Amino acid sequence: MTRPTPSLRRLGALGAGLLLAATTLAWSSPAGAEQAAATPDFAEALDRALADPRLDGARASVVVRDAATGDTLYERGGDDRLMPASNTKLLTSAAAMEILGPDFRYRTEAVGAGRVHGDELRGDLYLRGSGDPTMLAEDYDALAAGIAARGITRIRGDLVADDTRFDSVRLGRAWSWDGEGDYYSAGVSALTVAPDTDYDAGTVYVSAAPGAAVGDPPRVTLTPAGDHVPVDNRAITVAAGEPDTLSVGRPHGSDAVVVSGRIPLGAQPTTAWVAVADPTAHAAAVFADALAAHGVRVTGDTVLGRTTPGDAAPLAAHESMPLSELLVPFLKLSNNMHAEVLVKTIGVATAGRGTWSAGLAAVQRYAAELGLDTGDYRQVDGSGLSRMNVIPAAELATLLTEVRAEPWFGPWYEALPVAPPGLAAWGYPQTRRTGWSAARCAPGCAARRRPATYVPRPAR
Repeated sequence: MTRPTPSLRRLGALGAGLLLAATTLAWSSPAGAEQAAATPDFAEALDRALADPRLDGARASVVVRDAATGDTLYERGGDDRLMPASNTKLLTSAAAMEILGPDFRYRTEAVGAGRVHGDELRGDLYLRGSGDPTMLAEDYDALAAGIAARGITRIRGDLVADDTRFDSVRLGRAWSWDGEGDYYSAGVSALTVAPDTDYDAGTVYVSAAPGAAVGDPPRVTLTPAGDHVPVDNRAITVAAGEPDTLSVGRPHGSDAVVVSGRIPLGAQPTTAWVAVADPTAHAAAVFADALAAHGVRVTGDTVLGRTTPGDAAPLAAHESMPLSELLVPFLKLSNNMHAEVLVKTIGVATAGRGTWSAGLAAVQRYAAELGLDTGDYRQVDGSGLSRMNVIPAAELATLLTEVRAEPWFGPWYEALPVAPPGLAAWGYPQTRRTGWSAARCAPGCAARRRPATYVPRPAR
């Protein structure tokens, strides 16, 4: 099969992160340019870039390898073990494609443990998750509509959120404690909901606009809507022209989104994506609201973390886009939560355990099959968020060259991010935070509805 050849621009996008990140480029020169690539000018250009004074005090690990021949064209500190940051996603995504397969889909189900009699389910209603990080409020609404379409208007039992496909460990090793409220460091659960088609699972989109008059608290809205995420609004509206000091976040150890500071009349809303304290409870609450909106009353309580009985009957289900399409928002947006969910999913597929340890063991086995020296690096999460990850650039270069022989290489390669200067040349409109657009996604992904309005967030 003919496969596209990696370019410096495409593969370099994942390598350019923190100053201390290992940068790896797998490269094959265009026709007629082989000799030019091997001339001293090629190495001199890279030497000049690495000599930039802005890199003073930093360490760089760089390997440029011809993807077709495997020849190393340039190397500096290629064996140094440095923090890879989001380059870690290269290992995770490749292993996911190999182990789970490009056609793998997540499935979220509503099942009844009891007997349907007339318009009643006499028993508990279970919401069973498998880890889908792309579930939106509209997807939970569709599940609720499916239950209502069966003529069920009453659940004489509890609403049970079954997130037991994964373990209960929400945060990865050495993740920063003061980043728990940040959207890129949300808790990992088999049941989540994302606020929009960036698919930042386990977060809410917060908008705080000026109040109607000076002294009023700002008007705070959440997406998904609902009162299940507490808001501690400590801020006030001040006169037009005064400094805007409004901030939004969720402090360590708190369940509430805290809005503080001052916002002047006429100012644009302050917006933020904030990780919720309990992603399972958040998803269950969104589903409960959807049931109520469709006229389905639950007489019992909402219960978290109980396993669905084996004889429960399916009532409604939702399947995600296939993994080959999920890679696009995952890699183009460098979505940390997608990486961590995939690691735990790999653990379920290979060892029957939705844990980081089981999933990472399988990722490492696949890396060894590709020829990476697994004793030469350490991977403790799927995304690279942990500062305990270390890997030499030479090992990443091996990964990038070896995966070209895999049957799923095409969609994997197309999902890799494009460096900002190349966005226009590659045809990716610079919308949302990193240039990804659903219009550039595969058909199933493009079918996802996007919000009517969108305020860009800062890049990761």
